[in-house]
Amino acid sequence: MKKEKLISINKINILRIILIILLLCTFFIIFGFSSQNGEQSGGISRKVTEIILKASSNYNKLEEEKKEIILYKTESIIRKVAHFSIYTVDGFLLMGLLSTYKIQDKWRLIMTIGIGILYAMSDEFHQSFSPGRTPKVTDVYIDTLGVIVGALLVIFIRMVYQKIKYCKKIT
Repeated sequence: MKKEKLISINKINILRIILIILLLCTFFIIFGFSSQNGEQSGGISRKVTEIILKASSNYNKLEEEKKEIILYKTESIIRKVAHFSIYTVDGFLLMGLLSTYKIQDKWRLIMTIGIGILYAMSDEFHQSFSPGRTPKVTDVYIDTLGVIVGALLVIFIRMVYQKIKYCKKIT
């Protein structure tokens, strides 16, 4: 084999290892959050929501009763955004990893979504063993949407990169 081809293969292998490590880290983070009991999980969500809301001077001027209502409603949104966000990262990393293999784009996307759905379902199942937690189908939907957005981000970035590369060739 030529030296350039060996270097290229080594770069791809290094990229794969990095993506696998990052993906395993996100899976570990998700597993850790799902292992928390209802009180621990709710406490974290509440603290994050309080930090976000206290940054608003309008919120700080409200009566305590109204603050509590807003806090309760906003906390649910924050939890769903957290689900969506980490699974977006998962979708991005999965699609990025599969992009290092010679697989058709359609199959990369199908595999990414499939793995994402399976992990989201297993995560919800895992939560059923944590006291005070219940699995939710809506969370699987939100997680899946996150995976899809992450995968589409990779496709979009690749398209932009290819356009830039093409433009440089013709100039």
